[in-house]
Amino acid sequence: MRLLTRLFQRFLVFGLGVFTVWLIVFVVFDTADHRLPWLLAVSLTYCLAAYVILPNVVRMSLKVLHRSLIPRYTITGDGLPGDPVNLVLIGTLRQLCDAFATADWSTADRLGMASSWRMMRAFILNSAYPTAPFSTLYLFGRRQDIGFQESIDNSPRKRHHIRFWALSLDHSEDDMSAMSFWLNRDEPSADQRVLWVGAGTRDIGLSLTWLTFQVTHATDSDTNAERDHIVGELRAKRVIGEVTLHQCGSRLQTGRVNHYVTDGEIVFASLIDK
Repeated sequence: MRLLTRLFQRFLVFGLGVFTVWLIVFVVFDTADHRLPWLLAVSLTYCLAAYVILPNVVRMSLKVLHRSLIPRYTITGDGLPGDPVNLVLIGTLRQLCDAFATADWSTADRLGMASSWRMMRAFILNSAYPTAPFSTLYLFGRRQDIGFQESIDNSPRKRHHIRFWALSLDHSEDDMSAMSFWLNRDEPSADQRVLWVGAGTRDIGLSLTWLTFQVTHATDSDTNAERDHIVGELRAKRVIGEVTLHQCGSRLQTGRVNHYVTDGEIVFASLIDK
């Protein structure tokens, strides 16, 4: 029975793929090609396919397959695995911002039409944009709360960066093996001492996302090296306390914190005031 169910699911996904190709080629492109110059027709087809049609098809396919993406890594807007969680800091929002400011990192702008346009322009011209916005990733059922970055060679195409999600110390006592824990959308107040769960990676250039072919940054696959770089800079500025490294599924004994689950090792430290 399970084999038949799985075959049926795969057949549905295959059918969805065939329908998607037909929709893009014989409906979207064919319609645009009859009304617009060829170059504009191709451009419009790409935009609709990469940013509207394919993301929704991917989400539908994942629902058909009942894919349970319980974190340890972040989730893209398409429902696919994103950056891995590799750093956890404890402190207030002010302490977090002060720590990265002391390390000469910039706070990322909020993603919007204006910041996206500025980022696109900076990317094409390779002009500096030290507070460039981040694409949206999800953890605990919501987008990142804040992000920080450090430019490499003053280029918008290369940067060290990390996204953070605030997690109340009250919720950290819940059952982390339950899906309801990871779908928790509660945002702690700005003055509350919380867990800042971070996913840090290094951008190294331009790339296209697989399946949806959206334009995005290419990232270095060695996220451990990026984690160590971030921690090294914070330690050098003495804005974090003792650093400990925890294996996946281990328990973090820090007052009310029981444990944090990740698919790899995470660095854990408390923020301190300068």
